Amino acid sequence: MTPFTPDVVAAIMRHMNGDHADDCRVICQGLGGRPDATAATMSGMDAAGMDFVATVDGAPVPVRIPFRAPLTERRQVRAEAARMYRESCAVLGLTPRPDAT
Repeated sequence: MTPFTPDVVAAIMRHMNGDHADDCRVICQGLGGRPDATAATMSGMDAAGMDFVATVDGAPVPVRIPFRAPLTERRQVRAEAARMYRESCAVLGLTPRPDAT
């Protein structure tokens, strides 16, 4: 059971895909095991993780990234997304943006 209603998930997806599209790609490359992804969009989420669709060789590929622990509140999503981005940057040898906290 997810604590996130469909409207909350839709708002988070709009934000991630609108403001953090490149971060979605980095997350799929670093933590999603898809270093060959050329793009990615967030496609959903629940209390246990985020779902993405990565573009690999021109084709859509589903990618699931688990959260460190199940989330119970909306405010936790930002911190987990930032953690996933920072950890992905570390895996890929990239320097994360300074505002990714």
